[in-house]
Amino acid sequence: MNMDERQEHLSHISTLWSVVKRAHADDAETEAGRAQERLIDRYGPAIHRYLLGAVRDADQADELFQEFALRLVRGDFRRADESRGRFRQFLKTALYHLVIDAQRRERRQAASLPVGADPPASAPSPEEADKQFAEAWRAELMTRAWEALEQYDKKSGQLFYLVLRYRRDHPEVRSPEMAARLSPLIGKPISAEWVRKRLHRARERFAELLLDEVAHTLDDPAPDRLEDELVSLGLLNYCQAALARKREP
Repeated sequence: MNMDERQEHLSHISTLWSVVKRAHADDAETEAGRAQERLIDRYGPAIHRYLLGAVRDADQADELFQEFALRLVRGDFRRADESRGRFRQFLKTALYHLVIDAQRRERRQAASLPVGADPPASAPSPEEADKQFAEAWRAELMTRAWEALEQYDKKSGQLFYLVLRYRRDHPEVRSPEMAARLSPLIGKPISAEWVRKRLHRARERFAELLLDEVAHTLDDPAPDRLEDELVSLGLLNYCQAALARKREP
């Protein structure tokens, strides 16, 4: 699924909780399958990042990812309740228990291993799990904001993605030198002033797109809820101005 198709799907989804409900609908198998695909497509990378960090083994992380997908298709999460908290917390808890179950199986198997065999890796503590999942979630939100900015460039021709990505990759380069390096890529001479203005606008647009990504993960994306989530994920500095604009009448 390309980025345009993802955005089209998301425009018809009110909250991620509604997708969870659709993913477990008994009376609409096709709709449930599509909702399951949306959840895995959108949050699969964050899920896999977390699992890899938790078990520190690529093959085991792949196996656990497949087990999570199987549980989703099987309907194990049908009792998930949005009144208990944010979607991210629900997902993190489900994955944490998945890892714990895997570690218990490993310990039982390890009891029959010969003396001297490597013991299974210990499961993360709840505090470590919170931190690991927040990092994986934040990384995926940032990745999707970059993807959205790149798609915006392709439609608008604003070159926001180009200049902002260059700045991120070369933070030591000042505006005059940056203008000299980007001019051949753009196909025309540009000034340091052009670079500064375009960077400012690019940062604003990136913050708006990142805020949208965070809003899609909340059952109630009101400004106060958005601010709490941004603080929790360490993203408020990126989005503070965009959030302030969102509060304006």
